[in-house]
Amino acid sequence: MKLFYSPGACSMAAHILLEETGKTYACVSVDIRDPAHKTSSGEDFLALNPKGYVPALVLDSGDVLTENSALLPWIAAQDPQRRLMPAEGTLENYRVHEWLGFIGTEIHKSCSPLFRPDASPEVVKSSHAALKRRLGYVNESLASKPYLTGEAFTPADAYLFVVLSWFAHLAFDLAPYPHLQAFQARVAARPSVQKVLRAEGLA
Repeated sequence: MKLFYSPGACSMAAHILLEETGKTYACVSVDIRDPAHKTSSGEDFLALNPKGYVPALVLDSGDVLTENSALLPWIAAQDPQRRLMPAEGTLENYRVHEWLGFIGTEIHKSCSPLFRPDASPEVVKSSHAALKRRLGYVNESLASKPYLTGEAFTPADAYLFVVLSWFAHLAFDLAPYPHLQAFQARVAARPSVQKVLRAEGLA
């Protein structure tokens, strides 16, 4: 397998899960700020993934899988013994998908305008208000359990960890959300996460 990623981007969730599974994989960095999307390997990323964003995972079959909502559960399912993903058809499995959807559409997307230097004050204010509501919900959800769905680390936790890591660069204070802060520290301590942070030049 080969993961196309950009350091610190949402592709880091896939990078973490690949480490968690212990499977053999390679990584290729993509400069998503460059219109040509130059890669560290010289490969044409836009030919590989015309959508133009990371992550993209090239499978051993040559197929390309994109979108965290599909890619993260797929990676987790490659090593069922580690139980990163609950069994198919169970409520617990759908809870993970539920969280992946919420993180992707309600938190990740709400962060996007804050990365734009040309975002108007009104847009920034609206994004902050939306994020405060949504982070409050997640904070309360973590009040009585270590991870989003309970005692086990899942793809949703990897995704949430990555998105929350952006807030330090967005001048958004997480102090009002103590359960989120505890969650971040807990996930950051995982060996897989430490290895990925070093590999992506973030630690």
